[in-house]
Amino acid sequence: MIIAANFKTNHTRASAKEYISFVNEYLTKEKDVEVIIFPTATALDNYETNPNLTIGTQNAYSVNKGSFTGEIGTQQLDEFDIKTILIGHSERRHILGESQEEIAKKYAFYKELGYKIVYCIGEPLEVKEQGLEQTLEYIYDQFVGIDTNYENLILAYEPVWAIGTGVTATTEDIKSVHSVIKSKIDKPLLYGGSVKVENVAQICSLDGVDGALIGTASWVKEDFVQILENIKGL
Repeated sequence: MIIAANFKTNHTRASAKEYISFVNEYLTKEKDVEVIIFPTATALDNYETNPNLTIGTQNAYSVNKGSFTGEIGTQQLDEFDIKTILIGHSERRHILGESQEEIAKKYAFYKELGYKIVYCIGEPLEVKEQGLEQTLEYIYDQFVGIDTNYENLILAYEPVWAIGTGVTATTEDIKSVHSVIKSKIDKPLLYGGSVKVENVAQICSLDGVDGALIGTASWVKEDFVQILENIKGL
């Protein structure tokens, strides 16, 4: 089971350090789960962590270094031995305007460097309302230019209409999409979208769900550890 925490634009360097230390202490005793934490770029650091806790970056440009104001590249990531990256998150697609072409370029760049890639896919509400066939067609378009055979790939299905809204997809919604994706791509597949303490066990127990990518509910360290407690044994 893989549980990932996406801090988005939350936490400081100090609070991220405290958070990671707290979770790492828990994982000293609980070793049957893989945890990935994506802090803000300003909180990336050389953290001492258990083997089942990985620190990743929420975003980076497809470059080692250069004249790209506001971006970070592998020169900055290498300083902290970061080798895990989140690519294709809906907020970067829909709010920050990353095109599929740009996302595919970034994917190819970090794939060539051997990074573990958590690759996000998902549909907006207007697509979901058109039915499963249209939803899957929309999702398939998000695989254009993406090598799904890459050995270090983790997928995350995040319906856009469920992210940060408090609305979680029904078990049937999740199972129907996950089952089709899993039948075509043999990679770990996480679910994301208003996953929280109360529903994480139910979601992660569904066939085709290999874990969760969690935003809001992961920002309080005690809640995140409770989430890890709740999926023990799955």
